[in-house]
Amino acid sequence: MATGYFSHPDCLAHEMGQGHPECPQRIHAIEDQLRAQGLDALLQREDVPLASNSDLALAHDLNYVLTLDDFLQQLEANGDMRALDPDTWACPGTRSAAWRAAGAAVAATDAVLDGRIDNAFCAVRPPGHHAMHNQTMGFCFFNNVAVAVRHALDVRGLQRVAVVDFDVHHGNGTEDILNGDDRVLMVGFFQHPFYPYSGAESRAGNMVNVPLPARTNGATVRDVVDSYWMYRLEDFRPEMIFISAGFDAHREDEMGGMGLVEADYAWITARVLDVARRFCEGRVVSCLEGGYNLSALGRSVAAHVRTLIEER
Repeated sequence: MATGYFSHPDCLAHEMGQGHPECPQRIHAIEDQLRAQGLDALLQREDVPLASNSDLALAHDLNYVLTLDDFLQQLEANGDMRALDPDTWACPGTRSAAWRAAGAAVAATDAVLDGRIDNAFCAVRPPGHHAMHNQTMGFCFFNNVAVAVRHALDVRGLQRVAVVDFDVHHGNGTEDILNGDDRVLMVGFFQHPFYPYSGAESRAGNMVNVPLPARTNGATVRDVVDSYWMYRLEDFRPEMIFISAGFDAHREDEMGGMGLVEADYAWITARVLDVARRFCEGRVVSCLEGGYNLSALGRSVAAHVRTLIEER
């Protein structure tokens, strides 16, 4: 048994323009650090299929999926680059990257549930946690974690699944899709007020949102995890845990204004794994979300993955 690593060259083909922070170099920075720290040899690399449209329709409106599919196929044919919203651009490589990113999350879910691996990290892009039921948003086309969650519930038959989101931005798309689904508990913290300016007023009983001010440091975040997340996760007794793993709350990342460091990400991961060991046989699937300072991203993912390997 091992920690699975799910990534694919197609995820490098998605470009949103020169200087855009959500760039292919993010994956290179992660893999460079995994090699430099000797973690690459400890991971079990797995094949990444394309998601099917029926996979995507578990979390998204089917008409949205088909319309986006047609639009992106036209870009492939014409070699165009187009904006879908003020933050999110598509190019000829976007379709394969987006379908591959969601496919990785589904494949990782199956591999963990089938017992082939203990847990998994999906180094994929585009990210997903801002993608809503029928709308692109914030660099995201499909909500990779929400698709995987619904696959675990609706296809694989689980009864209770938890989502942990530690990105600096609120996972508004994941909340939009999973809001009110009593089979899911979502816990998260995020900088507020900050893009996408949501989450602080959530009334859904299955959402544990903890808005935090800019400059919040790791000690405060650790207190939040222990005080707000842990008892809810323990009471919920999840059968599997999914992580929306954004690393843009790092103190070196100018996309946010929080103050986490690598040790904080390792600590959060260890706390999640403790719950997973006690309630769901260690079953965890983590999917890359944000993180835009390349050095901080690589180091933080390495700390996260090292913990997945060593404490599984």
